[in-house]
Amino acid sequence: MISYLEFEKPVASLEERIAEMRKLDTNDEVDVTAEIERLESKASELLASTYASLSPWQKTQVARHPQRPHFRDYVENAFSDFIPLGGDRYFGDDEAIMGGFATLGEGDDARRVMLIGHEKGHDTQSRIKHNFGMGKPEGYRKAIRLMEMAGRFGLPVVTLVDTSGAFPGIEAEERGQAEAIARSTEACLALPVPMISVIVGEGGSGGAVALASGSRVLMLEHAVYSVISPEGCASILWRTAEKASEAAQAMKITAQHLKRLGVIDRIVKEPLGGAQRDKQAMARSVASALNEELDSLSLMDSETLIRMREDRFLGLGG
Repeated sequence: MISYLEFEKPVASLEERIAEMRKLDTNDEVDVTAEIERLESKASELLASTYASLSPWQKTQVARHPQRPHFRDYVENAFSDFIPLGGDRYFGDDEAIMGGFATLGEGDDARRVMLIGHEKGHDTQSRIKHNFGMGKPEGYRKAIRLMEMAGRFGLPVVTLVDTSGAFPGIEAEERGQAEAIARSTEACLALPVPMISVIVGEGGSGGAVALASGSRVLMLEHAVYSVISPEGCASILWRTAEKASEAAQAMKITAQHLKRLGVIDRIVKEPLGGAQRDKQAMARSVASALNEELDSLSLMDSETLIRMREDRFLGLGG
């Protein structure tokens, strides 16, 4: 079952009618095939026009869609031979940030990578387990450990970013949240191997930057990336979260805005109606983009990769 967002209600109405008519189609006395095809065409056109003109706030809602593919979906559909690695060797394991060895591609084109990313979960139980994708210090320290391991083994690093932000709880602060985020960002910049970061949903604040300071930064078409959530920004500027829509518009958080500003390098197109409508197709598109980027980055030596990364991030906003 598809979960519809508020602005998708006209599409929902059409697709519900199509589902009802499909039930009627089992009756040989009534042929509704032509009407179903007409409604499907109309629904597809309406969906295309709706998603072609999404506001930044609507894109934020799409990026947060409960059925949007997360880390585990990409592991299942874009990678193979995933070997999860856990623990930061200091405190414990953080289920919000996952990582391990994985294979991207097949046959002669297959390449081993270190895959790291946020996992939000797909239902109440798994969301609690993964802390809604909000990493704690041990999660970022685990990411540092895996990045350093990738550097030693000469493996490219791929990160899938999808978090509303790092966990703000007191226990995270007690264990050095800010320091862990800073160290993770530093580890990204110092990697002697190619690193590609993909914003697949929400890219929230330092919790995202800590895994997104790559050689190349990609964003899905309807993902968002910002220093603070629209609600948080609205609460500061207008003293009410109800102004989130206006805040999202002013903050330039969409992939299209950020590509023009030079914050990201490439936009990965999503299936019609968003990644949540076809997780397999979305995973294939991400895998294809990753392979293309890794093909070009693999030609560079370590010194060039590090210098390019430093120049890129120090030059932002210049």
